[in-house]
Amino acid sequence: MDRLTNAEFSSEAQLSPAPERRPHSMAETGVREAVLEDIALKNLYLGGPLSVVDLARQMRLAYDVADQLFSRLRGKLFCEVTGMHGNIPQIAITSTGRSRALELLMQSQYAGAAPISLESYVEQVRGQAGRKTDVRQADVESAFSHMVFDRETLAQFGTALNSGRAVFLYGPPGVGKTATAEAMGSVLAADAVWIPYAVEVDGQIIAVYDPVIHQPAADEGAGDCDERWVRCRRPTVMVGGELTIEMLDLQFNPIAHYYDGPPQMKANNGVLVIDDFGRQRVQPEDLLNRWVVPLDRRIEFLTMVGGRKIEIPFELLVVFASNRDPATVLDPAFLRRIQTKIKLSAASDQQFSAIFRRVATEQGLEIDGELLKDLIAIIRQSMHQDLRACYPRDLVNQVCWAARYEGRQPILDRGALLRAVRTYFVETT
Repeated sequence: MDRLTNAEFSSEAQLSPAPERRPHSMAETGVREAVLEDIALKNLYLGGPLSVVDLARQMRLAYDVADQLFSRLRGKLFCEVTGMHGNIPQIAITSTGRSRALELLMQSQYAGAAPISLESYVEQVRGQAGRKTDVRQADVESAFSHMVFDRETLAQFGTALNSGRAVFLYGPPGVGKTATAEAMGSVLAADAVWIPYAVEVDGQIIAVYDPVIHQPAADEGAGDCDERWVRCRRPTVMVGGELTIEMLDLQFNPIAHYYDGPPQMKANNGVLVIDDFGRQRVQPEDLLNRWVVPLDRRIEFLTMVGGRKIEIPFELLVVFASNRDPATVLDPAFLRRIQTKIKLSAASDQQFSAIFRRVATEQGLEIDGELLKDLIAIIRQSMHQDLRACYPRDLVNQVCWAARYEGRQPILDRGALLRAVRTYFVETT
């Protein structure tokens, strides 16, 4: 067997490992046969008459496994053959199977893709941890090309991303903390990872894949890969003031009777942004106390109904974004654990002008350089405000809205901008 050189090995180690090959028997799935049978029967009940190929497609399993499930269900008189399409059986649920399916749906309404085992999930997440992905200067500059930052600040972002550790972004409102956190996530999103549809633990189902959060990669899967996993861009999950301490644990749906993974589980191998940190319904110290172990040891403990705890990886970059001073929301112990603190300040005149011109160009507008200087002076001297990155877009929006009301094309002239300033800012006496 050929051996990899050190350089080849280093490059190979940065690739996200694909899940094990598609299982071709029930034993190879790593999930108890009874669990697979129950899901197959619910799929048959909810989906109507199916072929074995259709059943395999719905459960994301190989035809061989679907055929074994069909044979077992048929042996228990839960389904019957209604015809053949070539050599593929067409199957339908029986009255006995219908009664059993209704019982199963009372216990859990989960149907669709077959789950993977907790052990497989842990192994896969560890194997494709973000810390194994090197972030280079070109990656950061590309991700932040739509924003205006100096090289020193961009270097801080790159260092934080390579650390794989928690990051604290702070600064006054309107300087771009949320947009920065999202851009940091997009740097990692260039890499693809595997996300399971669901994880099975002692017969209980935890849904992980979320089509709202997880974006399938363009080359989603190939060959004989296990289709119970979806190849996605590294996820970015954002939570804000709605976050509660309960949301950080498994969410049991009392109607559907299965679990939904918490934000940090859905963000595994990606980025979790805690926006407006310090303004959540959970106290900052409670949230950080909850994550003492995960931030240090990269493991998380989740509680199921009945009190059982399961251990999962905590392989994600946590970005805290706040307009509060870190010292006011974090005690020294947590300040140490969050090793990267990046302050985003007000924009310089040059940065503000560059941002304003970009925003104006996006709207098909132009602005005179002298008028921009006058606008900066008005904001600073008359409105007593620092220059913030959000002001250009907000002021241009005011100009466009006023023009729309008056039924004319927007123009960035002195009168329109003064009107926008008076509407947007609160005048101090």
